[in-house]
Amino acid sequence: MSIIGPRKPLGAHAPSGQALAKTLSWPHLIALGVGAIVGTGIYTLTGVGAERAGPAVILAFAIAGAVCACAALAYAELATMIPAAGSAYTFSYTALGETIAWVVGWSLILEYSLACSTVAVGWSGYLVGWIEAIGIHLPPALLVGPHAGGIINLPAVLVALAVMGMLVAGTRESATLNIILVIIKLVALTVFVAFAAPAFDSANLHPFMPYGFGSTEVEGTKRGVMAAAAIVFFAFYGFDAVATSAEEAKNPGRDLTIGIVGSMVLCTAIYMAVAVAAIGALPFRTLADSPEPLALVLRSLNQPFAAHVIALAAVIALPSVILVMMYGQSRIFFVMARDGLLPQRLATVSKRSGAPTRITILTGISIAAVAGFFRLDEIAELANAGTLIAFIAVGACLMVLRRTAPDAARLFRCPAPYVVGTGAILGCLYLLYSLPVATLVRFAIWNALGLILYFAFSRRASLLRRGDVAV
Repeated sequence: MSIIGPRKPLGAHAPSGQALAKTLSWPHLIALGVGAIVGTGIYTLTGVGAERAGPAVILAFAIAGAVCACAALAYAELATMIPAAGSAYTFSYTALGETIAWVVGWSLILEYSLACSTVAVGWSGYLVGWIEAIGIHLPPALLVGPHAGGIINLPAVLVALAVMGMLVAGTRESATLNIILVIIKLVALTVFVAFAAPAFDSANLHPFMPYGFGSTEVEGTKRGVMAAAAIVFFAFYGFDAVATSAEEAKNPGRDLTIGIVGSMVLCTAIYMAVAVAAIGALPFRTLADSPEPLALVLRSLNQPFAAHVIALAAVIALPSVILVMMYGQSRIFFVMARDGLLPQRLATVSKRSGAPTRITILTGISIAAVAGFFRLDEIAELANAGTLIAFIAVGACLMVLRRTAPDAARLFRCPAPYVVGTGAILGCLYLLYSLPVATLVRFAIWNALGLILYFAFSRRASLLRRGDVAV
């Protein structure tokens, strides 16, 4: 045992009474992946990405997707090999040791909490735009946080609490509702492409790369293709939530592979089609200023009804992203508590639904608080930092376990594991470097606080260190 701490053995399982109910099949898992991936990233961050890279935001989506594809393959192998809740945190505990697992888990808490809050803020923008389009005007002080002169973003708070209520009702019920919301989103995006694609104007693609390829500081903001990739990366990482559901999958070997790889392939194709249609139809500077860029494109094309439908679909369907991300967050919290690294009384499973009700309520309240008071771009960038650390760890876990446990059963084998693992690590490191310095400083502070908590409490409370882990 070294500073990286003990490693959880392969085959470790949950204590009696703390196992999550197996209620999900592969359609639920694909819908979880698509539900998390297709959301604020394409509905709202298209504008933010265009502001940072110009028309080359299309290339930024492709780069972020390629990095995520490497991570997705690694996740698929590890999730079917270690079918327990916790995703990157659980993989790291097994392959890299407890201390690194803590850092990854602490980063995942940041990822999921802030991802939920980001989507809640984005949803609020679409709701306000839709309501004002039909002639209803709400008090501005209740629509934005203090950063924009308001008091609280009340719609963002309310949607986070409503999703929390759905998750408390039960995992299977929430996943079934998510399938319906995903279908609404996909239909809406198909409508958008059908209306925007005929208006494609190649002049809108010039200059294609106004800020260059690399991430450089321009007027106090990092710009360039890689700077945009570092933030639109947020749009791709929902498949992590599929891995988090491993313990609740009925047939992990088959269902997790289909869920992770299938949702990633489907969503990359959707993103590229929507990005090309949006950038081709409208100058990027116009998109950059809008909190609802897709609806703006359709209004500019004299398609007010289609714009109204797109905005309404976002209002109805974006909560599916909050649902999946809050689901993932609650499972990370739950597993860390079950391992003793957080207070064990949080690892309580409802006898009625088989879901961790107590931790879900705590998660929902904290997410609602962040959504009510912070800006969308700052939240998304900080969430990305947590995700990038998790993906780096998963790439390392893939390669380490190929060396330390070469004969372990692998229901899905990642092709060229050392190439894929290295690609995930290097790609994520570059995207991490491309984030704003202020974001990296905040992320470092978050992890410093986490390590203080780990060495003050979690290290001594660890069930693995006390020899209290079932195999």
